[in-house]
Amino acid sequence: MLGVTVAPLMTWPILTVSILLVITSVILALFILLHKSRGGGMSDLFGGGMSTSMGGTSAAERNLDRLTIGVGLVWLACIMALLVLYRYFPDFGLLGQG
Repeated sequence: MLGVTVAPLMTWPILTVSILLVITSVILALFILLHKSRGGGMSDLFGGGMSTSMGGTSAAERNLDRLTIGVGLVWLACIMALLVLYRYFPDFGLLGQG
């Protein structure tokens, strides 16, 4: 193909951050699903639920909260890193070039 340049699909930093983003997305979804239901939501909006907050949270719940926040921050950092890589360094570390 004369005169046609094909841009690479991904660079190694973008590929690495993208894989990390997929992994943290799955882990974040699992951590959110592990949280104990505290009521609320749409049923409370219309007066359907009466949730009480009797008792405190256990150490396991607090640790799960911390892990969820930590994984959420890593997930957000991956999003920001991909934004920066695509915007300012689209050709850094091209795959398939020696």
